[in-house]
Amino acid sequence: MPSVTDQLSIVVEKTERLIALCGALQEENDLLKLENQSLSTALDVSKSKNKELEEKLRVLKLAKSFSETNEKSLDIKQKINEFVREIDKCIVLLKK
Repeated sequence: MPSVTDQLSIVVEKTERLIALCGALQEENDLLKLENQSLSTALDVSKSKNKELEEKLRVLKLAKSFSETNEKSLDIKQKINEFVREIDKCIVLLKK
């Protein structure tokens, strides 16, 4: 059976290894916390950018729908004018 001093030195060695391992894990934990904070900031920036782009897309879609409506209105007006001219021609022919 090992002596008390041998057992004590084994315990001290294991304790020193545990302390070193704890220090290494603490450093890794600090690095991971910094990385997590950096990624969280990047995610917030991305979310903000995404919201801006979605708003721009919504505005563009709205503008396009107005543009198409105006074009359709012009087309409708032109068709109506054509029909009115045709009707006028028919009226003139009926009067003869």
